[in-house]
Amino acid sequence: MTMDDNPLRSRRGFLGMGVGLLGAAGLAACGDGTSTSTPPVQADVPKELLDAAVSLKGSSMGVLSQKLYSEAANAALDSSIKKFADTTGTKIENSLVQADAGDVVAKIDAEVKGGVARDLAFMTDSRFVAQFQALGDLEDVTDTVKALTARYGEPTAESKNYCVFDGKWFAIPYHFIGIGSFLRKDWMQDKGISPKDVYSWEELRDLCLAISDPAKRRFGWGMTVNRSGDANGMIEALINSYGGSIASNDGTKVTFNSPETVQAVSFLGDIYTNPKYKPMLPPGVAAWTDSSNNENWLAGILGYTRNQFSVYADSKTKKNPVYDRTHVFADCIGPATDNPLLLGQSQAFVVFKGAKNAALAKLLAQYLVSAPALLGVAKEAPGLALPAWEKVWDADPYFTGGDPAFPIMRKITQLSLPLPTKNGLNFPQRASAGQQAAVGAYVLTDMMQQVLQGTAPARAVQAAHAKMVQIFTQQGLPQ
Repeated sequence: MTMDDNPLRSRRGFLGMGVGLLGAAGLAACGDGTSTSTPPVQADVPKELLDAAVSLKGSSMGVLSQKLYSEAANAALDSSIKKFADTTGTKIENSLVQADAGDVVAKIDAEVKGGVARDLAFMTDSRFVAQFQALGDLEDVTDTVKALTARYGEPTAESKNYCVFDGKWFAIPYHFIGIGSFLRKDWMQDKGISPKDVYSWEELRDLCLAISDPAKRRFGWGMTVNRSGDANGMIEALINSYGGSIASNDGTKVTFNSPETVQAVSFLGDIYTNPKYKPMLPPGVAAWTDSSNNENWLAGILGYTRNQFSVYADSKTKKNPVYDRTHVFADCIGPATDNPLLLGQSQAFVVFKGAKNAALAKLLAQYLVSAPALLGVAKEAPGLALPAWEKVWDADPYFTGGDPAFPIMRKITQLSLPLPTKNGLNFPQRASAGQQAAVGAYVLTDMMQQVLQGTAPARAVQAAHAKMVQIFTQQGLPQ
């Protein structure tokens, strides 16, 4: 089993705690492949947290961290956790989880129900929190969010949608994840094309074809519709911009099968099946996984990709020449939108139900969101790990001036939400366990694979809608 195939791998640097059911299933035994050098940032633990941790000295806990694309960023997080453990006299094990393993929610739920889950975890709020909350797996953390709000001001706007249920916080915003679209501005200059801040999907498609030149290993369209988080994100964003959505605004009813969705799916399917666009498709794109567009972008053969800022961060930290040739823009618009529906996402901490050391877990979360602790991760993953709290942005000059993209990202954290479409949808929609589970089950990518194999878009959408109805019902949202 390779590192990237492994849904959960454990770092045992802090103590030899058990790793629960996931470990028992043999999923935590792989090496982590990180460098052994210690990251330079060793952030001090604030006095108020040290004082609060006095009574917890000698206790232990486990953390589950969503794997970041940057190994150096993962190592920086380890370093901050170790600093907290050493300073407070506690023992903490940090394990990594590969969030795009399709069964991650079921496995963690089994750990919680079996009483062997880690105490604290962080995962992407818009993808996971509603599912865990619906399963009854999360502790109320409103007290911690209130304490952080008093100290650091307001959290990012989108987290108030994805972390709050019935007026209570069930997740603690950790760091903001920049999501962006990236074009090769040098390829565009070669064709006399000036960059813009916003494109329609049709404009982007045509631009990608114009800048492609297979003889020079230049392939404009750097996105797959194979099972992956990046494909899920692109497909759903495109459908939303056309005025389609998986669910109603309240998150309870499947509304996927609509003319708007069919129009979007027809448009996207045409890119992969129409011979006209073959020159802009990179070799093997139909079989790409989550890391493939990152790797091909960094190899300099893609003209466009859409990603978390991991790919941008990697090009900067590794001094890849692609970094200076990258045009960053927010996202694309469709027939139902005048502005991109780009919200960004946040990693958010959750304390699992029945946590044996919830008090220490909440203190560690408060430490890790602070500027000194976040800085090490942020510098290793520029744009991928940004402050989720207003005053943390201003606590270190790196967050405001470390990269030209950061001010753009900060504006996204402060958007007035929801963002409307012309046909009455509002994004973000209410957090929905059904929607998150449907995306996690790769219903969207499997639908696109059907289209690529010749199924009519309307039929593929109808079949996907039926699968979503089953999933929503399983999630306690009968249709």
